[in-house]
Amino acid sequence: MSAITWFRVGGPADVLYAPEDEADLSEFLKNTPKDIPVYPVGVGSNLLVRDGGVRGVVIRLGAPFAKIAIEGTRVSAGAAALDAQLARQAARAGVAGLEFYRGVPGTIGGALAMNAGAYEQETKDVLVEAHACDRDGARRVLTNAEMGFSYRRCAAGEGLIFTGAVFQGRAGAPADIDARMKTIMERRERSQPIREKTGGSTFANPDPSKSGGRKAWQLIDEIGARGRIVGDAQVSAQHCNFMINRGKASARDLESLVEGLRKEVLNRTGVELRWEIRRIGEPA
Repeated sequence: MSAITWFRVGGPADVLYAPEDEADLSEFLKNTPKDIPVYPVGVGSNLLVRDGGVRGVVIRLGAPFAKIAIEGTRVSAGAAALDAQLARQAARAGVAGLEFYRGVPGTIGGALAMNAGAYEQETKDVLVEAHACDRDGARRVLTNAEMGFSYRRCAAGEGLIFTGAVFQGRAGAPADIDARMKTIMERRERSQPIREKTGGSTFANPDPSKSGGRKAWQLIDEIGARGRIVGDAQVSAQHCNFMINRGKASARDLESLVEGLRKEVLNRTGVELRWEIRRIGEPA
């Protein structure tokens, strides 16, 4: 699995399955025994696979699920479409309101599963409906309200494999949209280690009422952990809420580093941080 995660760590999966289309996925799920775990995976941008690998089936949606179509100000996208590509295609078509996806790593499937967002916008702000297959292979269409979105959470996501979504934008001038996306990318380039082996934001920001308004990176900085190293894993000196693989880190290095931060922040500040990065698999 190390070849398909941004951290470049992780042991092998028992089975890696790439469906040809939604019908193929539905049939596969229908015929897979329910006691076999199933894990949907996109491009591995927000994922830590443990060194012992994954017992069960990893489902990776590929090119058949990466199509994007635009009609008026509505944008339909497969779950394997890149968030950034959605933003770019919408911009070319003069559809505004989706610019924030330009700064979100990963795919639409992941965005649905965690209500991904950036720069004061979230998936819940623009989603019309999500398409999915459940564990029995039944195809489902969920409205925005049925998704049960909250900050970096989707209550409906458990047991579902998202296959696509429909988003509502608004009319805008392509040049203006491009300018906003350029600003987003410049801001991201300045503040995040986007050229490193990283998994994106490690922790979800805590409730401001419990953290005194401090974000996750500020709490990590407060305990003096900027640049901290465990094995070959490191807290980014550029952005404290990003962990990086310096080259030879194991999943154990990364998980130990992050768990150490979480416990120290809790002990010293009283604020409990929640993993935003998804973890699957077994220790070596």
